[in-house]
Amino acid sequence: MSDKIKLGLVFGGQSGEHEVARVSAYNVLQAINQDKYDITTIGITKDGRWMIYSGDWDKLPDGSWEKDADHLRTDFSIFTDPEIQAIDIFWPMMHGPMGEDGTIQGVFEMMNKPYVGCGVLASAVGMDKVVSKILFERAGIPVVPYVYFYGRDWQDDRDKWVQASEDKLGYPVFIKPVNMGSSVGITKAHGRDEFIAGVDNALQYDSKILIETAVNAREIECAVLEEDGKIQTTLPGEVVASKEFYDYEAKYADDQDSKIVIPAQIDAAIIEKIRGYAHDAFAAIDGSGPTRADFFVDRDTQDVYINEVNTMPGFTDISMYPKMWENMGVAYGDLIERLIQTAKRKKVTDYTKKA
Repeated sequence: MSDKIKLGLVFGGQSGEHEVARVSAYNVLQAINQDKYDITTIGITKDGRWMIYSGDWDKLPDGSWEKDADHLRTDFSIFTDPEIQAIDIFWPMMHGPMGEDGTIQGVFEMMNKPYVGCGVLASAVGMDKVVSKILFERAGIPVVPYVYFYGRDWQDDRDKWVQASEDKLGYPVFIKPVNMGSSVGITKAHGRDEFIAGVDNALQYDSKILIETAVNAREIECAVLEEDGKIQTTLPGEVVASKEFYDYEAKYADDQDSKIVIPAQIDAAIIEKIRGYAHDAFAAIDGSGPTRADFFVDRDTQDVYINEVNTMPGFTDISMYPKMWENMGVAYGDLIERLIQTAKRKKVTDYTKKA
């Protein structure tokens, strides 16, 4: 009988970041120690179908795994299937809504299974850019000025929200769907026409919209991880975008020349401030898994603002989170091992106990 740890890697998902999640999963699978782990790969399609995939992992990045019928199994229940129930630890390699927002974490909790990543609350809060900002403000971490509203508000009286944003923030501003990542659906508006078009675009991805003052800033990121009850942070890295801002295309398109600089070439005092804010932000959301905290450093004033946290940061071969840990002396494969072992040590709450 195998003494390997049974790891269930769940990839894909129903968000606009489905493609990125497939690549992240592929990279993790290439680096994981297969002598130690017996891996079950479970793909979730964009339309929400769960399939156990036993075929060639090379088919993950381009999505062709979905057509590999000889290696797919769909006739199972995640709550009763023996192969699923035999899994010791799950790793949801999914980004964005329905994967990074507490939904699938809740499924694992119901299954009474440990999993890599933050818990339900931290995942949900980290995904919601508005709720997380409110918590950051309460924790004393600076955020840029912002306005938010819902799609129903926009439909009822768009002029009211255009004016409210102009009065408080002016131009330029960033327009963001609240519950998306990888810069999906984000635009920059320099005037009213672009503002209206940007909100209409963002509403294709979420019903809750965030408007932020566009700061002339450097984009600095910091990786966070909790081990044995201790929150650890890395030296931060800097994103130098190939476009006006670091949108989806600048992050992932092959013809873009965006680059990352690790460690970021900034003043030592600012580095320590960022690491302190990253620690406090992680604590504020009740983080417990791999998290990347993203910051703005104003080029003129050197003021530091937290932008957001990502509770399931990308693990592609160009992703900042593993590269920042690599700079700290933690190789990609070793980082994967640490994340799995951290998940293994977590206790799943037993809600059946009586007082």
